[in-house]
Amino acid sequence: MYTLTTFRWVPPFVVGYVRDLRVRWALEEAGLPYQLRLIGPEDQPTPAYRQQQPFGQIPVLQDGAQTLFESGAILLHLGASSEALLPSDAGGRTHATEWAFAALNSVEPHVANLAELDAFAQGEAWAIERRPALEEMALKRLAALDTWLAGRDYLSGRFTVADILMTSVLRLLDDSGLVTRFPALSAYVARCTARPAFKKALADQVALYAPAQATA
Repeated sequence: MYTLTTFRWVPPFVVGYVRDLRVRWALEEAGLPYQLRLIGPEDQPTPAYRQQQPFGQIPVLQDGAQTLFESGAILLHLGASSEALLPSDAGGRTHATEWAFAALNSVEPHVANLAELDAFAQGEAWAIERRPALEEMALKRLAALDTWLAGRDYLSGRFTVADILMTSVLRLLDDSGLVTRFPALSAYVARCTARPAFKKALADQVALYAPAQATA
């Protein structure tokens, strides 16, 4: 059984967006059983945890004797043994892999910069000045994605780990309304988040933090 490491508590505004959700979703899509290992701030700087995650972050996945960090690497690892996550043919696997990297390298930095500014610095003078440039860059990436997805259900022909990563990135903009400006992209996010595996993964993450939020 896989062991997935995540936080035992997070602030309410990030519930449903903690990055272990990406791994949960992949495990649910593949029908792979897993258990949780919960950590707190006191665990993150310890030498033992830094041997598993050099930056003290989550998620971490333990697969037998192998320990992996970084959500993209974890999903590609799971995809190597699950046809539900990655095609078995070399061409299909390569196409899905390049889109997985595109989600993390070409799209996420611009989306995350904008989302973080809105979450942590909204209304501050420097943020008001900086936001138009960040939004412009994010919109360029969204427009390119919208063009690619026109007439396509998924990024690389069928649902793969690339769609888990890309949808997770795009959800960072949920409160901005930017994705809804693009018909194909908006339909794509709705299609992916309607999948039963996503709904199960999201519900499980929300349920984990609900008791902590109630007593916070």
